[in-house]
Amino acid sequence: MRTAYSVETVRAAERVLMARLPEGALMQRAAAGLAAACAELLGRVYGSRVVLLVGSGDNGGDALYAGARLARRGAGVTAVLLSPERAHGAGLAALRRAGGTVTAPDGAEEPILRADLVVDGIVGIGGKGGLRPDAERLAGVVARSRAAVVAVDLPSGVDADTGEVRAPALRADLTVTFGAYKPGLLIDPAREYAGVVRLVDIGLAPPPADAELEALQHADVARLLPLPSAESDKYRRGVVGIAAGSARYPGAAVLAVSGALRGGAGAVRYVGPAGEAVLARFPETLVSDAGPAKAGRVQAWVVGPGAGDDAATVAEVLAADVPVLLDADGLRLAERDAVRRRTAPTLMTPHAGEAAALLGVRREEVEEARLAAVRELAAVYRATVLLKGSTTLVAGTGGGPVRVNATGTPWLATAGSGDVLSGLAGSLLAAGLGAVDAGSVAAYLHGLAGRFAADGAPMGAHDVASRIPEAWRGVMG
Repeated sequence: MRTAYSVETVRAAERVLMARLPEGALMQRAAAGLAAACAELLGRVYGSRVVLLVGSGDNGGDALYAGARLARRGAGVTAVLLSPERAHGAGLAALRRAGGTVTAPDGAEEPILRADLVVDGIVGIGGKGGLRPDAERLAGVVARSRAAVVAVDLPSGVDADTGEVRAPALRADLTVTFGAYKPGLLIDPAREYAGVVRLVDIGLAPPPADAELEALQHADVARLLPLPSAESDKYRRGVVGIAAGSARYPGAAVLAVSGALRGGAGAVRYVGPAGEAVLARFPETLVSDAGPAKAGRVQAWVVGPGAGDDAATVAEVLAADVPVLLDADGLRLAERDAVRRRTAPTLMTPHAGEAAALLGVRREEVEEARLAAVRELAAVYRATVLLKGSTTLVAGTGGGPVRVNATGTPWLATAGSGDVLSGLAGSLLAAGLGAVDAGSVAAYLHGLAGRFAADGAPMGAHDVASRIPEAWRGVMG
């Protein structure tokens, strides 16, 4: 599992390590990893042109020492000093000894436009706010160049702790981060600026504090997936109820059922006005028209996709003493106090627009501060919240690390995709997973299935559902 830690936690761990090492050893480790990553990206170091954008402090020092290593291998290295009086002295001396040159921001345009590689060492992980005017101007030149961009620890201008980008920032093709992941490298919008992220081990011990974020990997998902045993029957494996669809949106019910059937539960019960459409597509579904309370044995409910204005069904499901997933119209129709009073787990799955409506803010505010928004929703509703997006976030009711998932593809932004996800997550709830695990595992599989279904081309939500078994098998290895 990938874990990301706050700047304060990382710095505390670095102080402990530095106290045991000779002075400057930690920076040399970071610079060695950075230089190796730059060399690999260049392919051929000898004769290449490298520009270092150097701010003050240790971040600039890492860039200068890495530049010295590249210069010793035959690269032509130019350092642009944004704060000459505060540049890292020893790093600057090392670069000059290796044959590197130095220029001021006013003379940087030509070297940048001729560069093969630009190293962003402007602002470190403690930086707040966007780029200063000189740095912003240089970022514009970098954007016009054909150079690959490597960020040192974090792209300059993004917030390491929150993933927010409130002002101009520099986009990287590769970010080389040291010791531990920082939240801003895993959460949009900052993640878009980071490019590929490479973690360099500099010898930090696992921080004693809780992580801010967790990102499941294949092995974590495989461990959590519900698998039948020799004694299993359909009821022991779990029964998920789907209360979805309407006369206007019968397809939402079909898609939610399609996700549920592939989510590990032993049976799917459907309640609602789209029973005929569901049975026509999935005859194995147990269909009832008696309402949720009389539908029969159910170990978890999914309510809301395509429900229209059926507030009564939403309220009836929320009154059930089993885990409930609220999605789409269900989010709008559910009374906040009814959700807060529940003792069984509740999993809410809004996209940014729905989250904004629930919080009473503009959609842009949610998109700019996704981590804060998902935590606030979880606290306000006393529910687990899965905030959909290019990086999906899952926040539990008790605080602790937020789960982040990035297995998806932009092609998943298609009608009905969220209905499939709801059915899949609801099935995992019924099979016995907790709300955080059900949400994060479902997002992981759904994202993989979306990649398989799209394969670089448009696809529909039904295609995503059909590829969930392939994603499941791939995770199990």
